[in-house]
Amino acid sequence: MVLALQIILAACFVGIAVDMFIDINKNHKGECKKASGKLWAQGMFVGIIANLLDTLGCGSFAPSTFLYKTFKNVDDINIPGTLNVGDTFPVIFEALIFTNTVDCEPLFLVVMVVAAAIGSYSMAEVVCKWDANKIRLAMGIAMLCCSVVMACKNAGIGPFGTIGELNGFTINQWQFWVAVILNFFWGAGMDVGFGLYAPCMATCLLLGCSGITCFPVFMGSCALLMPACSIVFIKKGRYDVVATVSNMIGGCIGVFIAWKIVTSLPMHVLIYLICVVLLWTSYKMLSDRAKDLKAKAEAK
Repeated sequence: MVLALQIILAACFVGIAVDMFIDINKNHKGECKKASGKLWAQGMFVGIIANLLDTLGCGSFAPSTFLYKTFKNVDDINIPGTLNVGDTFPVIFEALIFTNTVDCEPLFLVVMVVAAAIGSYSMAEVVCKWDANKIRLAMGIAMLCCSVVMACKNAGIGPFGTIGELNGFTINQWQFWVAVILNFFWGAGMDVGFGLYAPCMATCLLLGCSGITCFPVFMGSCALLMPACSIVFIKKGRYDVVATVSNMIGGCIGVFIAWKIVTSLPMHVLIYLICVVLLWTSYKMLSDRAKDLKAKAEAK
């Protein structure tokens, strides 16, 4: 079952790569030839740093955007496409590595990934009608509470028990269905720009999974979502060719480095790292809400 998922992910990797290089050869060959070594180096640097952070659970879009704006090497209109197409390859690479090296209940992994994909595709129109600030408030508070509970569980403080050591759940356990239903909604949240990594990690941890088990689950979930939107960006030519190709290479290097870090960390250190990610996610949700409300108030 896991092998079938890996084959699908590998096929997505090859398919998007072929589609992109056909488009480059047909429409963007000149851009690659004219690009300076500096541009290629900047793209590689962005890929390594952003996808190293991504593999640790921090996400790659925010650091990538920050670095692109700092280097001024990608036109703003092409940033969304560059992020999605360029990061498709490292994210699939992440999923292939972790599903192959981390022990996770096969059926749980596959159903979680499929639930996220179905949530993203089937709920797109519905989710996009939701009030973004209400979602930010709810998820910001939820992530804050989750990080506190997990830190207490990890330290053995209070009535929360301890972090679980399960490698997933079986279909006859209630935790299986709670996790699947929630991952459906985390996948739907991707449609309005809310990352799946942090809430998916929190869900698995709080239901009793070990810290390392979360990684193939949230990476596999996102790896199945990104290829579809990448096809659209490639078809419309809305991506920076040099930044995308160099990110594809540098990103996979960053993933490999981070994989070595994650799999060598003591479990309690990994849990605290995830708590930091959740706190950062909470801060971003709540600060984005505050900025948006302030902008709307000033516009009146």
